[in-house]
Amino acid sequence: MTETTSRPSVDGRTTVAVGLVATLGASYVVSQFLRNSIGVLAPTLTTEIGLTARDLALISSLFFFVFLAVQIPLGVVIDRFGPKRCMLACAVLVVGSTLQFAVATDAAEMLAARALMGLGTSCFLMGPLTYYARTVAPERFAALAGLQLGVGTLGSLLATAPLAVATALVGWRAAFVAIALAMAVIGVLIALLLREPPAPPEARHETVAEGLRGVAAVWRQPDIPRLFVMHLTAYGGYVMIVGLWGGPYLTHVYGYDLTERGTLLFIPALTQAIGMIAWGAADRVFGGYRAATLAGAGSTAALLLILGVLGALPAWGLWAWLGAFGFCSAFLPAVIAHGRALFPPHLIGRGMTLMNMGTMGGGFLSQLMGGILIDRFDSVGGTYPLAAYQTVFLAQFVFCLAGLLVYRAVREPLR
Repeated sequence: MTETTSRPSVDGRTTVAVGLVATLGASYVVSQFLRNSIGVLAPTLTTEIGLTARDLALISSLFFFVFLAVQIPLGVVIDRFGPKRCMLACAVLVVGSTLQFAVATDAAEMLAARALMGLGTSCFLMGPLTYYARTVAPERFAALAGLQLGVGTLGSLLATAPLAVATALVGWRAAFVAIALAMAVIGVLIALLLREPPAPPEARHETVAEGLRGVAAVWRQPDIPRLFVMHLTAYGGYVMIVGLWGGPYLTHVYGYDLTERGTLLFIPALTQAIGMIAWGAADRVFGGYRAATLAGAGSTAALLLILGVLGALPAWGLWAWLGAFGFCSAFLPAVIAHGRALFPPHLIGRGMTLMNMGTMGGGFLSQLMGGILIDRFDSVGGTYPLAAYQTVFLAQFVFCLAGLLVYRAVREPLR
């Protein structure tokens, strides 16, 4: 590529550029679908396979645990070999693990499939973001990060009402086979449309040991540990509710069936998709990343406190709460852009994957914590009382509030 074509994918207004961005977004759609699909299916899986609350928590949260566990080596690999190669390898894993989940018959088989799903989808946010970071101007990165997250959140939408309808019509196993086929197509498009962007010279010639020392160098950057704590709490509330415990909560507390809970969980998934794009440009509205992040984190914590205290809401209040929660909890693009502005160029891949460890670690902790807390309450025929869910919502409120208080001291980068 010549100097004038070093940013063809996004700066060029071509059909190929649009297809490229759409393909990268579609890869994250699959990732989001897989991570959030247990919420709607949870009561169904409990009935069909005999899963307990702790089984559900492990099956759902193991995805997040494996995802976060590979982020540090993933960052080294992305910086060393490039995002395209990583995404192609991971696409193969996603196809295989999704098919494995589709034929699983017990908790152990589901756990194995979810672990491989977490590994396979681990690069479909960081890979595209690193690609954008290397091919577009810094001032355009936040908008593209918001677009990537916003488009990807369509996967959350698919994991709600559409998955519920598909399960009712053809069964959840057939739905996962269809997702595996879609991922295979996306992998082919990645191979055809992407050109591997050149890595910074500092990363291109690093050994593995030097790459790992780069991770330590990221951690030593000013404010990074505090920013990591915000990543740890920013996403956990959403995936705890939409990705897992929202489905059982709507069924056990309100008595909603499969399609009804799918429709209701569609609301926060939709408003988060809109919110991801809006929060991607929020630094311009708030005058900086820090103010935007504090606004998002504060409003999310307040909504969790409301539901934790009140427990059950009237129908109109539940709809309003779900819509507001999806939008307010979508402030992650502001947090990601804040970190990207603090990382030196040759550490961008490792910096963003390290922060993503916090994001996915928060999802793991929130879902697992919810399962442990709910399992402490007695169930009647697999149905847990309202108090169990109130405890979970209040615990998540405390978690979010702690992250907000730690993050307050992070400096605003010079612009």
